[in-house]
Amino acid sequence: MGKVSSSAVLDYFSNPKVLDHYQDATDMVGLWKSEKIVFSKTFPLQTSRILEIGCGVGRISFGLWSLGYSEIVASDFSKSMIKRATFLNKKLKYQIQFIVEDAKSLIHSDCTFDGVIFGFNGLMQIPGRENRILVMQEAYRVLRKDGYFVFTTHDRTMPKWKKFWTSEKKRWKKGDQNPELLEFGDRYEDTDKGKLYIHVPEVAEVRADLQKSGFTVERDILKSKICEESKLVNEYSDDCRFWIARKK
Repeated sequence: MGKVSSSAVLDYFSNPKVLDHYQDATDMVGLWKSEKIVFSKTFPLQTSRILEIGCGVGRISFGLWSLGYSEIVASDFSKSMIKRATFLNKKLKYQIQFIVEDAKSLIHSDCTFDGVIFGFNGLMQIPGRENRILVMQEAYRVLRKDGYFVFTTHDRTMPKWKKFWTSEKKRWKKGDQNPELLEFGDRYEDTDKGKLYIHVPEVAEVRADLQKSGFTVERDILKSKICEESKLVNEYSDDCRFWIARKK
């Protein structure tokens, strides 16, 4: 049994059940209320050129377009996700540019975008802390001065998960953790859609990685503290933390 890999994660996001799940979120959920608030406050409507990485089937990008954002590039490393997003883009007659690319090695030139978004806790579904830092550094590189990187993560210190992580810490101390995991905070578990990987960080960890990548953290705030979401949104995502980081 080997360590969780990027190829294993890609296999998960190419699974038809997962693709259907993301398309359902695009068709039925759309932008969360909290996302609308954060994006609207962070990115000026008339002047922002935005890159969404890890776009899935396009839930966030389609929502941004409907709000009036007209310069959007959306990318994902899953060709299957982009294929579905492109089909919906044509069906809706939107003009979003959808491309396949690796978030660790973006194809865009330096200082190209006013904003970069990595939604739905997608950054933490990249195995390996050093790889997640690479994504942050790439986001920093393609942003213009004073541009913003906005993303979400779960939070390991939330009271709801205290018992689980206390137990997990004991396993790691004894060397009895799941051998597929790369580092403490990782989860790699069977679901009805396949084996799902996600890293659950602490606030200090994310702050340190953002600062190492050159960013200034302007704000971090839990989704539940921004507004009350619909039952449907909460069914698709547990409470998570928004990060708003600035390139100075």
